[in-house]
Amino acid sequence: MKEAKTQATVNVGIDSLWKCLSKDLHSILPQVTPNFVQNAEVIDGDGSLGSVILFTFGPDVPKMKYQKEKIVELDESSHRIGLQVIEGGHLDLGFTFYKLSFQLTTVSEKQTLVDVMVAYDCETEETGSPSKSTASALACIKCLENHLLSNDAK
Repeated sequence: MKEAKTQATVNVGIDSLWKCLSKDLHSILPQVTPNFVQNAEVIDGDGSLGSVILFTFGPDVPKMKYQKEKIVELDESSHRIGLQVIEGGHLDLGFTFYKLSFQLTTVSEKQTLVDVMVAYDCETEETGSPSKSTASALACIKCLENHLLSNDAK
């Protein structure tokens, strides 16, 4: 198993960012990143641990049409969520295992540290770079941050 990691600090409180990531991701992500994720829906479960989310990708993701991800980690107390690809997307690109995890840590009342980790296994070394996934994940986090900040200003 290989890993790629990155982190960033965002200027929103942990509670509002956690709610976006853990409860509202499927409804907010298409709003804030329409060229990346056109649609996201919970197709199995209620959005809690074990639920499956179907992501339909937009024009900014030309090599992937869709990806089904299962919530395999969801810890409210430590603000950690993990999503494992179970169909399509990265699995169609040569990965045999692909999991994206987010760990949120309070920096201050209005700042949160976001650790992003991609755990993966692949058939060949030529498979697309997971560092692109960590960069994409951070870009999504920044979009969520902007969404939360603009809603706070209203």
